[in-house]
Amino acid sequence: MNVICRQAVSLTQAARSFSTTSCLHELRKLSRVRVVDNSSIGRAAAVAGKPGRVIHVYNKQEVATLGDKVLLAIKGQKKRAYVVGVKQRQKAGVPRFDTNNVVLIEDNGAPVGTRITVPIPSILRSKEGDFTKILSLATKFV
Repeated sequence: MNVICRQAVSLTQAARSFSTTSCLHELRKLSRVRVVDNSSIGRAAAVAGKPGRVIHVYNKQEVATLGDKVLLAIKGQKKRAYVVGVKQRQKAGVPRFDTNNVVLIEDNGAPVGTRITVPIPSILRSKEGDFTKILSLATKFV
């Protein structure tokens, strides 16, 4: 009888250590992102099936949202990028995307690619920062 009780207690303790929390839909360090411009490094990462990962967020909260600048590790290189689409819940009037999308930029702020392949939120027009070059590459707005 004692053996059965001990087994039941050990099974319940094992069940308690199992966590069922949902995944985070925000961009933090080591979050995977999809490069949505036609840069060669972004296309190579997509073909290889190895998405870029966020290694630094340039704000105090260290959680990136729409329009924030991040530092990526992609194909063994460090590249800067702007976040142009997030899975995270947004306030009313701001679109929510199926993937976390970024556009690669150079150190001087110029985009690496020449075309953006997904719709860009039009709320970026009113955000602070230099999005004019990125917005000029986009063909569709949401």
